[in-house]
Amino acid sequence: MLDKFKQAYDLQKKAKEIQKNLKNTEIEAKSTDLKVAIVLTADQKIRSIEIDESLMKPEMKKELEEKLVRVMSEGLSRVQAVAASKTKELMGDLGINLPGM
Repeated sequence: MLDKFKQAYDLQKKAKEIQKNLKNTEIEAKSTDLKVAIVLTADQKIRSIEIDESLMKPEMKKELEEKLVRVMSEGLSRVQAVAASKTKELMGDLGINLPGM
């Protein structure tokens, strides 16, 4: 019984460590022409967005929107992959096997 409490405590401690690590891990995504860039943390918070001035004209609105969607999607996919990897690592360290991870 005591082993289960220790395992739960270890899991909680490791999860907090990973959360802290995710907050400090930054992922950058850029458009192919480098005119739009975002920086996200691995806990899915936006740190910064940079937009080239050439896209700030009214006639460039649609292009800017499309670039933002593509770059945000790419960034979020990368962030989710990092978070999943860290979680898988945590589970492996604790001897927990979750199917699909």
